[in-house]
Amino acid sequence: MFKNQPKGLFALALANTGERFGYYTMLAIFTLFMQAKFGWDEEAAARVYAIFLAVVYFSPLLGGFVADKIGYGKCVVIGMFTMFLGYLGLAIPTAPDITGMVIMFAGLGLVSLGTGLFKGNLQVLVGNLYDDPKYADRRDAAFSLFYMAINIGAMFAPSMAKWITNTHLSKFGFEYAADAVATYGDQAPQYLEALYSAYGLCFGVACGSLVLSAIIYFACRNWFKHADVTAKQVKAADAAQAVELTPKQTKDRIVALLLVFGVVIFFWMAFHQNGAALTFFAKKYTNLTVSGPMRFGFNIFSLALIAASVYTGFATVQAKEMKSRLISGLLTLGLWGGAIALYLHMADPTYAQPSDFQQFNPFFVVSLTPFSMAFFAALEKRGKVVSAPARIAWGMFVAALGFGIITLASTSLISPMDLGERTQNILSPGWLISTYFTLTIAELLLSPMGISFVSKVAPPKFKGLMMGGWFAATAIGNYLSIIPSKLWNRIPLMYNWAILIGLCLVSAIIMFALLKKLRKMTE
Repeated sequence: MFKNQPKGLFALALANTGERFGYYTMLAIFTLFMQAKFGWDEEAAARVYAIFLAVVYFSPLLGGFVADKIGYGKCVVIGMFTMFLGYLGLAIPTAPDITGMVIMFAGLGLVSLGTGLFKGNLQVLVGNLYDDPKYADRRDAAFSLFYMAINIGAMFAPSMAKWITNTHLSKFGFEYAADAVATYGDQAPQYLEALYSAYGLCFGVACGSLVLSAIIYFACRNWFKHADVTAKQVKAADAAQAVELTPKQTKDRIVALLLVFGVVIFFWMAFHQNGAALTFFAKKYTNLTVSGPMRFGFNIFSLALIAASVYTGFATVQAKEMKSRLISGLLTLGLWGGAIALYLHMADPTYAQPSDFQQFNPFFVVSLTPFSMAFFAALEKRGKVVSAPARIAWGMFVAALGFGIITLASTSLISPMDLGERTQNILSPGWLISTYFTLTIAELLLSPMGISFVSKVAPPKFKGLMMGGWFAATAIGNYLSIIPSKLWNRIPLMYNWAILIGLCLVSAIIMFALLKKLRKMTE
């Protein structure tokens, strides 16, 4: 799995892990922060959330255009510095007034700009490592590993946000409450002030994680420095190595990528309900008092040990020497023993928070990546190669199944338009966990393969721009993710989920219909 990969992959992946840890720590509580600080309802908070995500993912289009001119590494460094300033601005304590809003929006703007310069161009550097024929056949596996590393950071982020929140609230004698007025009555304003102050500290975590990313990036720069070249620089250095496409080939590849971008918009629209409609669902309808075996999923360290055991388990099976198998097997048993010991020491019941559910998606990504890689490697050995566009099509179909699960859970619930400010916390957390599990399978089929496809198919002189185009499609999907939140208090839950199911199914059908055309255009 990790063998025969260039060292640069691991350096770039770890640098991205640190940055993503801070980003997802912030994102886990972002809508809740706005509601606590400014008193906004779900629709208003989701609107800002959707716009922010749209700008964050649209900015790599600009970042890619600039990087194709001045270099990918330069943009990555400038991006890290810009993001640091943005998170620092968000972490500054301010009053819940116009000034506070202005400072928040300024911070969000800097985070968006910095992400645009950093995110896509870091992935171009990864892709450039595999332009070397020595590594070319490992590109898809590399992006699966890179994507897994991103999610290691994302997996720990919600628990960090929860720990900071609970620790800060306890200093004022409070505990987290989904309904502040019902729980604290006249003390609700003081509770909300303590709550949004705690959320503000979470933004400070992002500053620290960026510093760690920068240290890794600069310390290991020699491992990937050779990949930090634009098409113009390659041509200037060695005309024989430069890949020249005919105008028709360039046009066909760009059109093929645009077709893929258009389809995946609707996946991201559905998928990014994790920080909006699915978080509201956790807050309003899910029983956050967790008892019995279900507690296992609400201890991030138990989850981390289980995720690690997947990799030691694969090492046990794949190792060629008996000694290596024995060591890996013992490590696997030890990891499971540690996870069970942590579970046995958990409070029963355990009290969860809505943001906790966001740790399940990255946990499943990290845990399922080896199974995904092994499955498609086995198919490839049998001569049944599944192309990246085909995986994207299947990903859309599986995403529809994921929202089918949450639809079943919603059949007997009072719709938000009738529930008002009340809560109906009756559902088992298993419904949301199952939904996240299914959506993660869809994500593994679609996202890392989409990034790999772009890095392989993009015309050399437009690599940065085309990688930015992938994120621009994500941006549009992120902005459209506001639709279920706008309808949250206006239509029954069943109808809300049905919209997402329909869009995913239609997108899957379109993608399947385009497979032959895409194959011809990218040959």
